[in-house]
Amino acid sequence: MRIRILIVAKEDLEEGYRFYESQSSGLGSYFLDSLYSDIDSLAYFGGIH
Repeated sequence: MRIRILIVAKEDLEEGYRFYESQSSGLGSYFLDSLYSDIDSLAYFGGIH
């Protein structure tokens, strides 16, 4: 399965990164890593149920 992230979604991810990074250094990176890991899992396991 191919996953496409729209421009508006990328902008939301960047905004989320900035928000969490302002809360604590490194938290923004953890936020993005977690989301991209979930997206990768969706791409790999999507449709298997």
